[in-house]
Amino acid sequence: MTASPISARRRRLSVLIRSSGFLAVCIMVTNIATYGFQIIAARILGPSQYGGVASMMSLLLVVGVVQLGMQATASRRVTGAPGQERAIEQTVLRATYRAAIVVGVVMLVASPLVWRVLRLDSIYPALLVAVCAVPLTIMGGQAGVLQGERRWLSLAMVYLALGIPRLVVTTAAMWIRPTEGAAMAGVALAQFAPAIVGWWVLRRRTPPAGAIGPVKPVVVEMLHGSFALLGFFALSNVDILIARNVLSDHVSGLYAGGLILTKAVLFLPQFVVIIAFPSMSAESSRRSALLRSLALVGGLGACAIAGSWLLSWLAMIFIGGPDYAEIQDLLWVFAILGMVLSVLQLLVYSVLARRSRLSAYLLWIAVVAVLVLGATQTSVAGLVWTVLSVDAALAAVLLTVTFWRLSQPPTTPDPNPLPNQ
Repeated sequence: MTASPISARRRRLSVLIRSSGFLAVCIMVTNIATYGFQIIAARILGPSQYGGVASMMSLLLVVGVVQLGMQATASRRVTGAPGQERAIEQTVLRATYRAAIVVGVVMLVASPLVWRVLRLDSIYPALLVAVCAVPLTIMGGQAGVLQGERRWLSLAMVYLALGIPRLVVTTAAMWIRPTEGAAMAGVALAQFAPAIVGWWVLRRRTPPAGAIGPVKPVVVEMLHGSFALLGFFALSNVDILIARNVLSDHVSGLYAGGLILTKAVLFLPQFVVIIAFPSMSAESSRRSALLRSLALVGGLGACAIAGSWLLSWLAMIFIGGPDYAEIQDLLWVFAILGMVLSVLQLLVYSVLARRSRLSAYLLWIAVVAVLVLGATQTSVAGLVWTVLSVDAALAAVLLTVTFWRLSQPPTTPDPNPLPNQ
């Protein structure tokens, strides 16, 4: 008599952990761990050393556009060809490994430039950024396949492996030696964990003979997607690079502390983008998925802004404590910047889902505007208000363009991901 209730509970638990809701929880845990690392780094290293780490993490986000471009490409292709997942998977993974090698080599060659531009203590942290780029790119193709197949449990494990090891390993490294080099060594070591988990969950999946398609179309689509994502991540990270070059080490460190809150608000609704992207890739559900996602992203952002305004003293604890007290009155502005960036991120993925390219150029125009206007600022307040103004204007334009495009009838069918179909 007791076996049946136990079996029912096990079935319910199995359904729960394989649901998109469980993935959302795991992504939020990963984001908490990721920003827990930044909070701990800000406290252990102090404003001067943390400014260097923050700038390298921002650079790593920009480098990660190849990973995200591959993830979006894989997810869209798998979604568009039900029943052919294994063939697409193998094609995507072949392209992913090649892209990882190229990105790693490029960052290795660029490491002296990274060292000089970011004003790091030595070249070794810049070399570690190149090491991070390889498993980071590999993770992108793996996650894209799992996302397109809606294998939420496996994808959740990949994301957990991205955040928790970084928090644990990097904290230990900084505790032993509180330098920017030790911090990046911990990040580099932990970055291999999600790629290993991705390999494990995708092992032994052999497609039918002759079903694997050419790599070139995947790479071309990935490059187009990466161009738009690079524009977004350049826009969302160029301000810390400006701060490192136009403000003093102390003031740029204060700005980096404020960006902890910005990035927390930006990535808080990341699960919305990941879960909604397959639906945004389908013509029939594209508009409704975007509307629901915008409502959820806006709601979460509004809560974060209200919290940073009413509980700024509590927010200060999480961005580094008394050393960053000079920016307490600006925390709500950093939170607004994070919400605007989260809306922009969702709109960029909507662009990728429908394979539109025009909107990507608007992102790069905004990057140029931030560079030009930001270079004239001399304070934390001036820089954050300048960046927020440019980003808000871009969000308004992209919203208008996106909904106008979605209101138009499709002119051509979405191409099949495999060229032999």
